[in-house]
Amino acid sequence: MPETPAVSRRTLMGGALASGAAVAGLGPGVSTAEAAPAAPTADGTPSRRPGQKSMANVPFDPYPTVRVGMIGLGNRGHGMSSGWAAVPGCTVTAVCDIRADRAGRTADRLAAEGRPRPAEYGGSADAYARMLRREDIDLVYIATPWEFHYEQGRAALLAGKHVLVELPIATRLDELWDLVDTSERTRRHLILAENCSYGRNELAMLKMAHDGLFGEVTNGHGGYLHDLRALLFSDTYYTDAWRRLWHTRSTASFYAMHGLAPVAAAMDINRGDRMTVLRATSTEPKGLADYRERFVPKSHPSWKETYINGDLVTCLIDTARGRVIRAEHDVSSPRPYSRINSLAGSRGIFEDYAGVTSASGGRVYIEPDHSGHSWRAFDAYRKEFDHWLWRKIGDDAANNGGHGGMDYVLQWRTVQQMRAGLVPDMDVYDGAVWCSPIPLSVKSLAAGGRPVAVPDFTRGSWVNHRTGLDSRPSEMPPVV
Repeated sequence: MPETPAVSRRTLMGGALASGAAVAGLGPGVSTAEAAPAAPTADGTPSRRPGQKSMANVPFDPYPTVRVGMIGLGNRGHGMSSGWAAVPGCTVTAVCDIRADRAGRTADRLAAEGRPRPAEYGGSADAYARMLRREDIDLVYIATPWEFHYEQGRAALLAGKHVLVELPIATRLDELWDLVDTSERTRRHLILAENCSYGRNELAMLKMAHDGLFGEVTNGHGGYLHDLRALLFSDTYYTDAWRRLWHTRSTASFYAMHGLAPVAAAMDINRGDRMTVLRATSTEPKGLADYRERFVPKSHPSWKETYINGDLVTCLIDTARGRVIRAEHDVSSPRPYSRINSLAGSRGIFEDYAGVTSASGGRVYIEPDHSGHSWRAFDAYRKEFDHWLWRKIGDDAANNGGHGGMDYVLQWRTVQQMRAGLVPDMDVYDGAVWCSPIPLSVKSLAAGGRPVAVPDFTRGSWVNHRTGLDSRPSEMPPVV
């Protein structure tokens, strides 16, 4: 079956890429010829080229100071700039946006906060490639529209930089494989900026699972349920309506990673288990057209659009150890926000957001502590299983980061791992499999909801248990 509907595959699942996307420079030991796609094996897995090795368990080289270059300075990128500058031992050295005024706005903000003023790039689609030629950038943070993530992330790797990419890292299977291979060839890490993996409840849930409180974990449920209708039709929030336009291109589970990733981490996906099969269902696309009919003037350009993405796209995912994950995506319906964040096993269950019974926002039922078929408050469990990162920097996170502080925890931990020379909590294999439901849901839905295979991006190393987000306490190196 085709990977996408009848629309151009590049337009549909890759986006209209920026011009001037030529590689800004090649990483260590990488030639232009090696950047070509690898020939697949019999099961469709691209072969590693001679000398290409896994990036699992590969630590960062220690950096005395982490110098960040930012690409994309809209709502998300601009909002994250202060957090990067606030992390000890981190500085923003360059900022880039195709709209030069946005680069200036972010530079002005950092300077007003007493930070060194970063160099500014913008005014053209290839401005980011010029920025990547700088030698004073160690980490590239990408917060552009989805259609540019793959090309910009790949270019940053080939320029010898580590990369942190907002969701998703790519939207096509061939692009996900290429990012895995490019990371392995350049020996540079590419990480999905999955801030929800650092959520306080999510990390407590992970620790409880790994300590056996749920018994044998059998299933999990996560997703992204967020009424974005007003923002999708806003003329200012998503530049050029980029996010709404994805709903005219494909039926896909675009953005379930916020709920999927924490459940996958608790199940040790890529660290003792792996996703094997996905099958998708979708409701009819009713929400956006209905909202437009009631609230959007007939003169608005959106009236020329036809929405084809289902309001609720649900993916059922099997794992090698017999578990089941349900991942959902819905941004087109009137409903309270939820990432669902639920994990269940032979001895208990945790649920977040739904039917809140405690100040922490979660509810729990665990044997032998509980009986009587009644939910109990999660507060005491979160206090007991609070992750060391939140115990250490929770106050700083509240003062410096959005989304309840988990943005700053992501930034602080990324910088700390780079400065201390640690293995990243999340790697390119995690990013690839967490984003794979985007193209896999397209394939499954095009085949009437039939199951499709989930690639093993680790090429077999998933069988090895290794540390991830369940990290041990460590210190931020002192700033000299």
